[in-house]
Amino acid sequence: MNQKLHIRLLAMVLVYVVLRFAGGSFGNLILYPVTLLVTFLHEFGHALGALLTGGSVEGMQINPDGSGYTVTRGGSPGVVLMGGYLGSAVLGNVLFRIGARHRAITQSTLITLACIMALAGILWFESLQSTGLLIGFGLLLFFIARNTNWDQDVLMFLGLAAVLYIIQDFNVGPSSDLAMYEQAVGMFPSHVWMYVWLGLAGILFYWNLRAIFGKT
Repeated sequence: MNQKLHIRLLAMVLVYVVLRFAGGSFGNLILYPVTLLVTFLHEFGHALGALLTGGSVEGMQINPDGSGYTVTRGGSPGVVLMGGYLGSAVLGNVLFRIGARHRAITQSTLITLACIMALAGILWFESLQSTGLLIGFGLLLFFIARNTNWDQDVLMFLGLAAVLYIIQDFNVGPSSDLAMYEQAVGMFPSHVWMYVWLGLAGILFYWNLRAIFGKT
């Protein structure tokens, strides 16, 4: 089992690296769902940070170019801001872990993720474009879960690619969050917090791999 899992993991990493760094426009097109998923996980992490610390979510916007924003009210500013980068790292690792080790719930996980994306687009409405993207992505995941046998591989690849994307893009993606985090929390300049967040994301991924593959 572990040997097959190793092969699947290496194959998925190879596919991601080739598409990401040598695929050109074709690679960007194939990885477009990953880009949107990473954006959604990032913004959903902000939303969770607000809700878990007593705040509320006023709106969420996901743009076709992969950018986005979340409007929150109240809650802990430090947790809300950190929730974007580290929250998306946690969620990506959870998806990867389920895809790799929990075959029995991969279908229900995809359906749950689809429902969360659709509900986020409806409840935190910002624009028809954003809501349409989220509902459309949700319907695609729902179709894969209910009508194909790809649910495990799709979930594993999306989770793995999301984590790799987050780590690889760390000095670009959360730059605005880091600047606001420096103002809200202080202690260190934003570029130091950048490496703290990266270190935490890397440790989380390493811990997840250790848990999945054991000592082999």
